[in-house]
Amino acid sequence: MDLKLPYTELVKKLFIVMLGGVLNAVAMNLFLIPANVYASGFAGLAQLLSRVLGDFTPVSISTGILYIAFNIPVVILAWLKVGRSFTIFSFISIAFTTLFLEIIPIKTVSTDIILNAVFGGVIAAIGIGLTLKWGASTGGLDIIAMILSRIKDKPLGTYFFTFNAFIILTAGYLYGWEKALYTLVSLYASTRLIDAIHTRHVKLTTFIVTKHGPELRKAIHAHLVRGITSLPATGAFTNENKEMLMIVITRYELYDLQRIIHEVDPKAFTNVVHTETVLGLFRKE
Repeated sequence: MDLKLPYTELVKKLFIVMLGGVLNAVAMNLFLIPANVYASGFAGLAQLLSRVLGDFTPVSISTGILYIAFNIPVVILAWLKVGRSFTIFSFISIAFTTLFLEIIPIKTVSTDIILNAVFGGVIAAIGIGLTLKWGASTGGLDIIAMILSRIKDKPLGTYFFTFNAFIILTAGYLYGWEKALYTLVSLYASTRLIDAIHTRHVKLTTFIVTKHGPELRKAIHAHLVRGITSLPATGAFTNENKEMLMIVITRYELYDLQRIIHEVDPKAFTNVVHTETVLGLFRKE
């Protein structure tokens, strides 16, 4: 991925990334933190550690400060393993999450702990899922799970749920297992919704009919590590000679592929179909 986006696409992506950070902060300060239910990933870890420090030590550090501190080494990892564009937009999301965690007051919207757990988990998941779908991340375990998902080709929600077991067990041991169970409800709701929005593990087969086959193949190979099958094609109505490119990608890569096609040949006809399984060579990273 790179930063050479059309202006409107760049503005739209920035808005989505910022929105993801704001939604994370809203979920935590208005639902999860007041109910002592924990968020997923580094946000939940920062929330738990902030409370532990306040309860058991004289040191008091806000959730927002801990959140950005945890994310510094992960952002470096993203720069090395994922790419420049992903890292920059992810850092923007992290910065907005931290900013609004500090700005939005911690306020009780509902005294019903179940409502807080469900709504907090769902709102956070919408922010995470939208940000991931647009080629960025809300930071922390999102990035780690993204890297593992690209290697192992498993749903992101599976990794989130596994990573968050530590938060659940620690919260249960320190503050009672009832709160831990409500945290489990929140995490389950968020992981299901993240997979529904993001669905990175879904395979797609794209058929692109274009008059600019060589240019499009070159542009795709420059941005995506995917094999391309090229087939000769003829327009049935115009009798024009064209080229059809067949590519199997993951749902995560569809955004980049759409942008490449739009830049090289906006008039290309593209058909995207769901692929049940792939046999043979298919790079997962």
